[in-house]
Amino acid sequence: MDIKLLVKITSRAWALDIMAQMHRGVPGRQAALIAASGAGRTAFGVSLAHLMELGLVARNPGHGHPLRPEFVLTELGVAAAAMADAVVSAAEDSEVSLLRKSWTVPVLALAAQPQRFSGLKARLGAITDRALSTSLQTLEAQDWVTREIDLSERVPFPTYQAVNAGERINQVIGLAA
Repeated sequence: MDIKLLVKITSRAWALDIMAQMHRGVPGRQAALIAASGAGRTAFGVSLAHLMELGLVARNPGHGHPLRPEFVLTELGVAAAAMADAVVSAAEDSEVSLLRKSWTVPVLALAAQPQRFSGLKARLGAITDRALSTSLQTLEAQDWVTREIDLSERVPFPTYQAVNAGERINQVIGLAA
């Protein structure tokens, strides 16, 4: 999976949770997915529509029987759902809400090696300085990212690297550096 698709998937709060639940075998019916994910109806609807726009989830053409799911994973969605389930499983239950923030997962995906702020920003594309800074501060406070000052050059600069649960999530995503 490339970073652009990962950014698009995680731009909706409940998208990872919905895909993880579908991967785990929760029937693809709206009521079952809402109950399993814990999302509100409106947020669930927006996230599901977003996943359909991305081509990861589709309406089941054979729906009409109470036991058939309304929604199914597409071919691309199956791989993304496996990754989403692994990411959600890598976080502790008390920490899963942090995964719903837009830039958490993409930042962790790029932080396998020490990265400068400008390097992260360049690879994430559309992120603003403020959004990246806030995400890094939140991840550092959660102890998912470590910030170290590199003194090897004339002008010292901070580097960021995934640690603890952040490192587990990074390894699960497995983007090439």
